[in-house]
Amino acid sequence: MPERGDIEAFYRGFQARFAAGIESMDGAAMFVSDVWDRPGGGGGDTRILTDGTHVEKAAVNFSAVHGETPAKLSERMASMGDRFYATGVSIIVHPRNPYAPTFHANVRYFESDEAAWFGGGADLTPYYLFEDDARHFHRVLADVCDRHDVADHMRWKRACDEYFHLPHRGEARGVGGLFFDHLTESLDAVWSFQRDLADHLLDAYLPILERRAGTPYGNRETEWHRIRRGRYVEFNLVWDRGTRFGLETGGRTESILGSLPPVAAWSYDHEPDPDSPEGELLAFVRGEPRDWI
Repeated sequence: MPERGDIEAFYRGFQARFAAGIESMDGAAMFVSDVWDRPGGGGGDTRILTDGTHVEKAAVNFSAVHGETPAKLSERMASMGDRFYATGVSIIVHPRNPYAPTFHANVRYFESDEAAWFGGGADLTPYYLFEDDARHFHRVLADVCDRHDVADHMRWKRACDEYFHLPHRGEARGVGGLFFDHLTESLDAVWSFQRDLADHLLDAYLPILERRAGTPYGNRETEWHRIRRGRYVEFNLVWDRGTRFGLETGGRTESILGSLPPVAAWSYDHEPDPDSPEGELLAFVRGEPRDWI
């Protein structure tokens, strides 16, 4: 069973490595670190990059919080104990170029009086559909899963498709990835898998960002980019469990909402030409999930 201190140390190192990779790719902007304390126990390190050459905004956030279990959280999770401990890293990257997809990932560990578990995942949200990008992203994640007996790529891929879905729109958020939660068995083996996954997230995303960051674009693509970012905001504020958990446990609001894009738009009843690249993306997110491997 991994110790809290070892988990926190790895997460902090992972935060630093991922942030350095994004800074190196962008070539101009740097992350600003905002260390904070949580009333009631624990705290975190929120790292935010803004207004870069290729990255409009990115957040790579570490937290380790503990204390008495909030009543709302205990009720929602069916009596999980009087005290809790949670630590993890949450990542979001919003590129400037509409042809480059948004990236999200997190790794987390949770303890209560009654149980302990790991969770996490990664997903990709494109604004224009490039099949080679989706295949690359899913291939890297599948390869990590294939190295660990405790990982179930196909089941976790389906879970991701089901979770990152906007029921009120009938749309997927993007092309999916992996989503796993409440892994309570074989914790040492799961911890090994989670570290391997974290160490390969840059491999999954950076080649895509590098390939698309320099693509020419204009006002049409910018407008579409902002409309689809609006869908991202809707998911995070209405459906995302991590947002709800952070708010219900007295987390730091600026850090919790730091993953939102800097600019988004809502255009009433907007429907692109079905034969356009924008229409192709919309048809995909409204259709059945694909097996990208």
